[in-house]
Amino acid sequence: MTVNINRQWLLKSRPIGLTKETDFQMVETIIPELRKGEFLIRNIYLSLDPTNRGWMNPVKTYVPPVKIGSVMRGIGVGIVEKSENPKFPVESIVTGLLGWQDYFISDGSGWMSAIPSLPNVPLPAFLNLFGMIGLTAYFGLMDIGKPQSGETLVVSAAAGAVGSLVGQIGKIKGCRVIGIAGTDEKCSWLTQDLRFDAAINYKTESVFTRMKELCPEGIDIYFANVGGKILDAALGNLNLNARVIVCGLISQYNATDTVPGPSNFPNIVLKRATVKGFIVTDYFKRMNEAFKDFQTWYVSGKLQYREEIVKGLENTPKTFNKLFDGSNRGKLIIKVSEEPIL
Repeated sequence: MTVNINRQWLLKSRPIGLTKETDFQMVETIIPELRKGEFLIRNIYLSLDPTNRGWMNPVKTYVPPVKIGSVMRGIGVGIVEKSENPKFPVESIVTGLLGWQDYFISDGSGWMSAIPSLPNVPLPAFLNLFGMIGLTAYFGLMDIGKPQSGETLVVSAAAGAVGSLVGQIGKIKGCRVIGIAGTDEKCSWLTQDLRFDAAINYKTESVFTRMKELCPEGIDIYFANVGGKILDAALGNLNLNARVIVCGLISQYNATDTVPGPSNFPNIVLKRATVKGFIVTDYFKRMNEAFKDFQTWYVSGKLQYREEIVKGLENTPKTFNKLFDGSNRGKLIIKVSEEPIL
């Protein structure tokens, strides 16, 4: 009988600031025999997301922190290779918290689901447009932002996986869309390829000044992915009854000192703005609403996305910080193994 070896990245220590490769340890374990109700998944693609950084801290958020010495948590797409569970037969393609490893044994509980068969949709897209990234963009904007035609939508980290989709959905809904990104190349991609109305390079321009120039009547909807000075600039340029959607605060995830609150916070009162945070898991039961629209928009060419796929599980820790230095181009994914031919 063939003995399957599972390579696993364990969280070795709590990172301080940016993660280091030494914060993780790769080990090899023998995969145990399945028990009744279990199935073995071979990880094909692993999603690297900013939220992974929060899971490394010793603080419970919407999920418990990853324990020291445990497999690092991560969302993946894989194929069922062995099964003692009739709901997940062999050759099923599934997605869930597969972790930073080659294989994962599941009983089907938790964040685990079979991937629907969608024609002409590549497998990595289920970690992007047709995964939590797409759901985050869709429900954050549609459910909280409630975009109306003619309104001004500003998106931070607009060239990222979530932000780029938010802006495109805003355009579909008739909004005037302004994106904030960190390079001229990313800004050009937003305006030329994704049809954003304007883009601001936060590294070379004054975000507050450019927002005031581009939004003379104020911002109606602000989709916050970054936090920090960019969030403060947006709060200082709100329109009456603006909606501020707090999706992420990526500029603060690696902070080692206390992060000061935004100085323009009083403007929320003056402009009678609504500020609401959310977690994508709140919307799992409604995912089909989003996927129906995504399929229509994707097939018609109204939605684009890009991704950066890095081959090799061994490259996961050193690739992770691309999320925070801005060097990634689109959704960051690790290719763990080859796709099956079904």
